[in-house]
Amino acid sequence: MKAALDIVSAGMVTAVGLDAPSSCAAMRARLDGFQETRFVAPGGDWLIGAPVSLPRNWIGEERLAHMAAAAIIEAFEIAPQARGQTALILCVAEEDRPGRPVGDGQNLLALIEEISELGKTIRPRIIAHGRPSGHVALDVARRLLASGSTSFVMIVGVDSYLTPKSVNHYLQKGRLVTTSNSNGFIPGEAAAAILCAPSGGVLRLTGLGVAREPAYIYNETDIPLRGEGMTSVYKNTLAESRCLHSDVVLKIGDLVGEAYWFQQSALAMLRTQREHSPVQPIWALAASLGNIGAAAVPAMVAWAMQAVQRGYAPAGPIMVEASGDDGACGAAIVEAR
Repeated sequence: MKAALDIVSAGMVTAVGLDAPSSCAAMRARLDGFQETRFVAPGGDWLIGAPVSLPRNWIGEERLAHMAAAAIIEAFEIAPQARGQTALILCVAEEDRPGRPVGDGQNLLALIEEISELGKTIRPRIIAHGRPSGHVALDVARRLLASGSTSFVMIVGVDSYLTPKSVNHYLQKGRLVTTSNSNGFIPGEAAAAILCAPSGGVLRLTGLGVAREPAYIYNETDIPLRGEGMTSVYKNTLAESRCLHSDVVLKIGDLVGEAYWFQQSALAMLRTQREHSPVQPIWALAASLGNIGAAAVPAMVAWAMQAVQRGYAPAGPIMVEASGDDGACGAAIVEAR
């Protein structure tokens, strides 16, 4: 199915800014929101994380709801006409993820709608695939827009790895960055929203692909990593966008920190690029925000939009990619209108 979707506006709440312009400016400058948390790492040091500095110390689902609502409100500021005629898609953590911050997705939806004064929404949906949730949401959004059942779709991702159960689990698995472990990720939290419409946006979605990697990280069967899932994603995305890998001028990836994710992307690139091209810059979201889970794809699309608007993105197709611990992976190609 040919993509027919524009990105009209965006909102962000991150460890480096409480709106999209400030967050993207900080990421462009390679600033980060890393700081000591109240969690204790092995050896007695404070664990480094990337928490959001909110005006009040909300916790649990209320904290997530306030972050998501702020991102939604920011996105609506640029397109107020979308209020009342928007379908909402909420991206959250995987249902089986240890320390998942969302208990009841419907309750979180209700809180978000109440805080943001969202008004009437058209059949709100919840997508729980972690980091690649945004790619699935983009596919759902373009189908909704193509059906004519709605004029706008708001995709909002919100997530946090800074919960006691989550931190304890990933510390026990040796997956967090500590003074004794560099091959890990920094737990973060964030919310990001993108408003989609059939036309009239800053960016155009021209290609989209999703797949599953059989050799997912730390798989129990110890299947060797060959990048088959991401290779399939690249091929499908590039085919739909009718461009070659060498045409891509910029990649924005979640790349949360562990070596596995860089190896996966490198293998997929080696297996799909057949033409000579200049070195493609890669912007790693986690270098500034840590691992922000289901907020990753909306945040990366918002970053691409800001970069295009402010003139520091290269001219040409931009690829946005993400992968989950369970092997789910996706990529999208967006281009300036």
